[in-house]
Amino acid sequence: MEKVPITKAGYDALNAELKTMKDVERPGIIKAISEAREHGDLSENAEYHSAKERQGFIEGRIKELESIISRADVIEPGKMTGDTIKFGATVELVDEETDEERSYQIVGEPEADIANGKLNMRSPLARALIGKEEGDSVEVVTPGGTRSYEVLSIRYV
Repeated sequence: MEKVPITKAGYDALNAELKTMKDVERPGIIKAISEAREHGDLSENAEYHSAKERQGFIEGRIKELESIISRADVIEPGKMTGDTIKFGATVELVDEETDEERSYQIVGEPEADIANGKLNMRSPLARALIGKEEGDSVEVVTPGGTRSYEVLSIRYV
């Protein structure tokens, strides 16, 4: 089984989601199915079918979370050092065309969230950044065209 690199914060968030799914969501949906059954004919009971569909989603998510957690390779960026970009680094970039500054942390796939500055390590930008140092420029081919960024700073927090 392939190990899944993940930050300590990402690991804790997945564990919290798993706990919520098991302790809150699962019992809630079991209750909803039970109540829907009491309404009679299941073949025409929209509440029952909706609850069963939700139950399938919840059980699938629980299995997915358990799989990720069991294969997790937890990495604590705060304990890392260095002048080059690697997994866990928080990188300040400037778009060389627009002068717009952005900050990203390079994280594992399960915790990636671009809207919150969590960049999937397998994304084109993260792959281009790995191994670079402050002051380096990188070119990345994106669906919107080629973009150039300069690395302003690298931190491990």
